[in-house]
Amino acid sequence: MATQSSRLAARLMVAPSVIVLLVWMAIPLAMAIYYSFRLYRLISPERTGWVGFRNYTWFINSPEFWMAISNTLLLVGGVLAITIVFGTLIALLIDQPIWGQGPLRILVISPFFVMPPVAASIWENLFMHPQNGMFASFAQGLGMKPILFMESYPMASVIFIVAWEWLPFATLILLTALQSLSSEQLEAAEMDGASAVSRFRYIILPHMTRAITVVILIQTIFLLGIFGEIFTTTQGGPGSASTTLPYMIFKQAIAAKDIGRAAAGGIIAVILANIVAYFLMRGIGRHLDA
Repeated sequence: MATQSSRLAARLMVAPSVIVLLVWMAIPLAMAIYYSFRLYRLISPERTGWVGFRNYTWFINSPEFWMAISNTLLLVGGVLAITIVFGTLIALLIDQPIWGQGPLRILVISPFFVMPPVAASIWENLFMHPQNGMFASFAQGLGMKPILFMESYPMASVIFIVAWEWLPFATLILLTALQSLSSEQLEAAEMDGASAVSRFRYIILPHMTRAITVVILIQTIFLLGIFGEIFTTTQGGPGSASTTLPYMIFKQAIAAKDIGRAAAGGIIAVILANIVAYFLMRGIGRHLDA
């Protein structure tokens, strides 16, 4: 058991990193809170002053705000659904003893190493371009009219691109869980006459519950801050059809040069993210302790 001196030594060794992290997080957060209550626009820096909650009320009362909230939740939910379903299917496929299993695994995880703006640019110009894209060429070859992905289906296009980027992560986590399952248990169920669907439903899927929980928790944290893919492809348009909360904050900070409103939006985003994290931990996080 640890003695009082050893616990004190451990705290002293951990203290520098804890202090650095607190300063690293506390100073930007404090500055954001400070500017969120002030009038501060880069185009007119001489006009400044205390405005109270006026920046917050403007942000919340903006029609674009609720559209951004809806798009953010739609993006998170859509990507999670795609990555979990297809990640499970790909993990089941890779786990089979097939020829070329090694190169196949490398191909599966390769999208995860592509930078988000680069991946978005590739999909927009190489595949989804209405004139020169591969999908347009395929449609023209069938005598069909090319689909304007970024104009007609902006949010769906962004969800597809982001899901393509995060699919390897989900696949690796789910494959690891799948390979930890005892083969003897599956063989016993097969000998008892259980079909492949029954084995998946009653043995494989319950075993992968914790891994699915990890995927949902980690991906949700990062998906709430998705920005690069939207900036590269749709830039929040047409109109506000693909504007998420992070991109709305960006428009206020960079396009409108309104630091006060952008700071208020950032604080609102932090509060909403913590609310989502709380309910996630309460709702599905308990499976990690099972």
